[in-house]
Amino acid sequence: MASPSESPEDAYTAEPFLPSGRAGLPGLREAAAGCRGCPLHRDATQTVFGAGNAHARVLLLGEQPGDQEDRQGRPFVGPAGKVLTRALDEAGIDPDDTYVTNAVKHFKFEIVAERGKRRIHKTPNLREMTACKPWLDAELRVVDPEIIVVLGATAGKALLGPSFRVTKQRGMLLPFEGRGESVVATIHPSAVLRADDREAAYEGLVSDLRMAAQALG
Repeated sequence: MASPSESPEDAYTAEPFLPSGRAGLPGLREAAAGCRGCPLHRDATQTVFGAGNAHARVLLLGEQPGDQEDRQGRPFVGPAGKVLTRALDEAGIDPDDTYVTNAVKHFKFEIVAERGKRRIHKTPNLREMTACKPWLDAELRVVDPEIIVVLGATAGKALLGPSFRVTKQRGMLLPFEGRGESVVATIHPSAVLRADDREAAYEGLVSDLRMAAQALG
């Protein structure tokens, strides 16, 4: 807990902002809107909490909200979200039966004047991911999914630890902390948009998501 001379974000933990008791998603979302557990809240427009089916069998975990998500307050509403929705449908997973969230709930960015003062994504560091972990833990407790799909390296490290490597562990069914869930890792859908060969990258994403679909039975 921060001392009187410190700001709450100096402690780098969201724990003090979580509601007491075993709150559901609406209570968690309301509490997260006021989170100041790390400095990222200062520049972001708003907290972007998870959204979707509260009883989903599949929870999709990304890195952090992007520019459009920060403006609209919902995860995966930008171009990467459109890629993800199409890939889920193609893999046999109903997008309406999923819950989507991010390891970090505020948009981390830098403004590059040479690029028209656009807000350019910056990767969250370990301290920022750790600060935000209590929100993810609470979401996992409430949703209680059968499968967690981690989208990209940062999400994988936030969930499975710093040794995670998406290039080595993607497309495999991985155990998670002895709980009922299993984890399937794949690339972040934004990587499809950045790829030189978008078709191949997209097919790889769909193939990994099919592994999650097969695990559901």
